[in-house]
Amino acid sequence: MNSGDTAWVLICTALVMLMTPGLAFFYGGMVRRKNVLSVLMQCFFVLCLVSVLWVVYGYSLAFAPGNGFIGGLQWSMLNGVGLEPYADYSATIPHQVFMIFQAMFAVITPALILGAFAERMKFSSFVVFIILWLTLVYAPVCHWVWGMGGFLRNMGALDFAGGTVVHINAGIAALVTALMIGPRKNAEKHIPSPHNLPFVALGTALLWFGWFGFNAGSSLAANGLAANAFVVTNTAAAAAGLSWAAIEWFRNGKPTLFGICSGAVAGLVAITPAAGFVNVSGALIIGLLVSAFCYLAAAVIKPKLGYDDALDAFGVHCIGGIWGALATGLFASKLVNSAGNDGLFYGNPELFIIQAKAVGVTIIYSLVVTAVLFKVIDLLMGMRVTTKEEDIGLDLTQHHERAYTMLE
Repeated sequence: MNSGDTAWVLICTALVMLMTPGLAFFYGGMVRRKNVLSVLMQCFFVLCLVSVLWVVYGYSLAFAPGNGFIGGLQWSMLNGVGLEPYADYSATIPHQVFMIFQAMFAVITPALILGAFAERMKFSSFVVFIILWLTLVYAPVCHWVWGMGGFLRNMGALDFAGGTVVHINAGIAALVTALMIGPRKNAEKHIPSPHNLPFVALGTALLWFGWFGFNAGSSLAANGLAANAFVVTNTAAAAAGLSWAAIEWFRNGKPTLFGICSGAVAGLVAITPAAGFVNVSGALIIGLLVSAFCYLAAAVIKPKLGYDDALDAFGVHCIGGIWGALATGLFASKLVNSAGNDGLFYGNPELFIIQAKAVGVTIIYSLVVTAVLFKVIDLLMGMRVTTKEEDIGLDLTQHHERAYTMLE
């Protein structure tokens, strides 16, 4: 066991935990003022709920020895998850440190989905949906990619810090829920504007800060690979922020704060699967191009198709995650990480094919299971608030509190 590695991963765990409150402010600033507390509540509730479910059974399903599809339940209540390293995941940090680091990934993933159905889901139904989605979608996909014996891991799919497990998985679920719950009232006539852009900027800053733990921490050691992941993470985020601003400047005549924040987050999403496998030139390309893809999805395709992904969870996280996973198949190099693989541009087209298969399998599974879960909960409990509750706002109708003295 290595004390430096242990300290590093514990610090990174705290950084990743901070990302969920950061997401709360990022999303909270984008909704109308009558719904800001509902978004903050959903994010903080997920932090509490998933933290408990993870130690009860979630970690075991995701990482315990099992089969190619799911882990077993032998590590429930952290039985056998002790203070000594578990060599299959890391030989230098305590098993419990690895567990709690992974817990923070499990927390933020379902929280990402709420950006799609913000301002219109019943809180009771939201709670049931998160429990079932964590159990039946996140845990299996996590096991496929990161768990020992997972079939995508065995196939050779690379996902350093969660492009497939986190962003594609949550992003496609976001699209499903947005389509099934329907648009916000009058959204087809007037898309509500963000009520607090400083909140969006604050949330972006916290996400960017926490993302260093997300990506560099996934090295599970204080070493050169962590340094590479740290550098390429910052580089891709900065490049994507610049490219989104440039697109807005060219298309609309003026760059916006909201745009550069959206671009930076898209860049962070895209570099996530590749952070431990690509060099800085690959990161620059990944960051510069992701904004074009995500801008197209969020600002062009979404209005034309008319679905109400309220906070662009699909447009940023799923599209950015898909590009990042595929780009890993293009730019990965064993010179960066000998435990990885070479990508297409380093003479190995097979990796790109494997990455594409992993993306496709994740999309199909998450889409189908999320749709089934949504339909079942809707039939049993109802997913959407009433029209009157939507008019009043979820802060008052779901939580009996409000953020401001005046409501719009």
